Amino acid sequence: MVFNLSSSNSVANQFIAELRDNKIQQDRMRFRRNLERVGEVLAYEISKTLDYHSIKTETVLGVSDMSVPSQRIVLGTIMRAGLPFHQGLLNYFDGADNTFISAYRRNHKDGSFEIQLDYISTPNLDDCVLILADPMLATGASMNLALKELTRFGRPAALHIAAVIASTTGIDAVREAHPRARIWTGAIDEELTAKFYIVPGLGDAGDLAYGEKTP
Repeated sequence: MVFNLSSSNSVANQFIAELRDNKIQQDRMRFRRNLERVGEVLAYEISKTLDYHSIKTETVLGVSDMSVPSQRIVLGTIMRAGLPFHQGLLNYFDGADNTFISAYRRNHKDGSFEIQLDYISTPNLDDCVLILADPMLATGASMNLALKELTRFGRPAALHIAAVIASTTGIDAVREAHPRARIWTGAIDEELTAKFYIVPGLGDAGDLAYGEKTP
């Protein structure tokens, strides 16, 4: 299943439009907040797929029967660009456990690249609902490598991939490697450049959120 937030009109389109706008992008705080907002909207949509159980809540006037999520949720993100997006998911799944992955793309002079994964901090993942977030799902290489490494820490009961912008190439790569995963994205773009950046995309989310890296 692939859920595309932009396939129907909502206020989330405003957040994504501002993320793409190269003038509004100059305001780093607003850029981070818009990543967070998209994370919040996707968290709400993902919540509709969870298992629920009934609890009784006492008010000052009586007792109310309510349905609340019953599964253990683990939120994962690929740093550094994923941190504001992750925070948006965490705002809604505020009782979740958390996984952090340090990975980056190492570019070669011939235009090829490799993904370097340096660090993982995670709880046990057996039987949890794992939601792994990265703002940009371009080739799917970073996401697939992260998921491969996470298999060492348990088998989730359900797997969700969240992205702000995804390419069709990235979606296809993740679906091929992880057919049971559900993919949630703010928008889908068709094109990748020769250096594998999404077009029109929005640029480098990590640089826009936190400043340019040292070459």
